[in-house]
Amino acid sequence: MGEHPDAAVVRRACTAFQQGDLDTLSTLLTADVMQHVPGDNMISGHHKGRDACMRLYRTEFEETGGTLRVDLESVMPDGRGHVISVHHVRAERGNRTLDMKTGLFFTIVGGKISDIDQCVEDIDAANAFWGK
Repeated sequence: MGEHPDAAVVRRACTAFQQGDLDTLSTLLTADVMQHVPGDNMISGHHKGRDACMRLYRTEFEETGGTLRVDLESVMPDGRGHVISVHHVRAERGNRTLDMKTGLFFTIVGGKISDIDQCVEDIDAANAFWGK
């Protein structure tokens, strides 16, 4: 059996993100996509729309000076339009480092990502890393 189509979309999106291929990533998002980033820091909040999400991703890459690594560990679809992915994230920003697991809860509509809800292993460490 092949991979579930929703899982394949998420895997393609995660691969594009890791490779810094934001052009490909943007084609996998609905125009009104929403990404929810937890915490109280410079990237937290609700990023609504493809353009806002692309700005978020560019900020993450710029702020980490190209050190951001997001290694996909697992992808789990429910067969009803939802996918959970687990990642190991590593990055450097100034004299700070980030090294933790994160999870993303995706909603897939019409073969595209319409919502991304992010969870982090250590919210305090994420806030300290991303600062205000």
